Amino acid sequence: MPSTPSVKSGATLACSFGMTLSNLQVIPGTRDANVRDSAPMVNVRPFGMCRSMANPQVAAASAAAMGAMIPAACIPVCGAPWVPGDPMRMVQGAPALTPPSKLMCAYGGVITIIKPQ
Repeated sequence: MPSTPSVKSGATLACSFGMTLSNLQVIPGTRDANVRDSAPMVNVRPFGMCRSMANPQVAAASAAAMGAMIPAACIPVCGAPWVPGDPMRMVQGAPALTPPSKLMCAYGGVITIIKPQ
């Protein structure tokens, strides 16, 4: 059975509420990512503009526009690691990050891996 590829630094990410793609950043000197590589603005960079009404900036801009949805700057808020990861392969002491893994943003977005690099 073929092994699922590991996700590398520079992998292409998408958020279900983001308007652009982003890239995963892994600590210098490490190429493979693990499930703990989920820190906002460090590992997970912004996705351009956000369309989630759970984002306070989007809600405020939309309210000011009489309810018309107005996107606002994306600042990811991820408080948990990627899931599920691959517990059979460890990277820097944590399960390897693999393409099926997902990361949740506190504003309701689901961050997925589009291209593992």
